[in-house]
Amino acid sequence: MNRTVEAATVRKSVVVDASVEQAFEVFTQEFGSFRPPEHNLLTVPVAETVFEPRVGGYIFDRGADGSECRWARVLAYDPPRLVRLSWDIDTQWQLETDPAKTSEWEVRFTSETPARTRVEIEHRHLDRHGSGWQAKRDSIDGDNGWPAYLARYAAIFGRR
Repeated sequence: MNRTVEAATVRKSVVVDASVEQAFEVFTQEFGSFRPPEHNLLTVPVAETVFEPRVGGYIFDRGADGSECRWARVLAYDPPRLVRLSWDIDTQWQLETDPAKTSEWEVRFTSETPARTRVEIEHRHLDRHGSGWQAKRDSIDGDNGWPAYLARYAAIFGRR
């Protein structure tokens, strides 16, 4: 892999105490429960985060006032192994409407035992966001990015 491609990719993983089916279900059906509430492009509090479980579906936030913000498109949906999505948020943390300027994130679920699953996120093509993409990469890679999501996601299984 060339250096630019590698630099424009963030990889994170976590192992959860759940079957691969449970891990996939929680990630897709309960995404809003582990997404940090301050990660919100709406001007009002998020009432719910919806993950439409199909290719062509969206992840979107519905605000307390009924407004919606569609910030990811479902590009691949292969339960319980994989989901791939667009990241339709630009370097200024605003919606990006040009698909050529969006990155993508793939989540893979691999059974380690019948009751343990490795969940890997690869967020790639961050350079498609254009000028400032390195700062976006650093943010996504930092403590408040994918590590925060995965820690909150793993904590769900500790409470069950």
